Amino acid sequence: LSGLYSSVMAAIGTLKGPLHGGANEQVIQMLLEIGSPAKLDQYLDEALAGKRKVMGFGHRVYKEGDPRAKVLKAMSQRLTRAAGCAQLYDMSARLEERMANEKGLIPNVDFYSATVYYAMKIPPDLFTPLFAASRVAGWCAHVMEQYANNRIYRPRAQYKGPTGLSWVPISDR
Repeated sequence: LSGLYSSVMAAIGTLKGPLHGGANEQVIQMLLEIGSPAKLDQYLDEALAGKRKVMGFGHRVYKEGDPRAKVLKAMSQRLTRAAGCAQLYDMSARLEERMANEKGLIPNVDFYSATVYYAMKIPPDLFTPLFAASRVAGWCAHVMEQYANNRIYRPRAQYKGPTGLSWVPISDR
């Protein structure tokens, strides 16, 4: 029964650190460090040989693929081309291919959000605050659910809503 503000602050606090909230910032730093598609394979070979973490891959829940990453991949391709930094998308696509083939890992939301944000001219040090801002409404909803029925919220509860629905693009709704 903590207050709404302290609950949201606790959620924001979980993003402090390199593994969750800072992942997309580390992805763009990695891509900028690589510099060009021609240098990507050597960089990845050295990273894998040195057992360094390649950020933006794998997810504890989405084992078969992060649906958000699929949407962001298409956005990344379009936006990086429009912004004149298409090499970032090209490197990302090559990294995705190699990580899937060699490590069995697929991109998560952080991977392609990095190039989307960068193409939109969002400074990398604002990636995590943007990530947090996009989640505040959901965090507040969780707090209000808790207040309504003071039981521990289990995010992996079994879904009981409609199934078998198909996704319809916004333009066709």
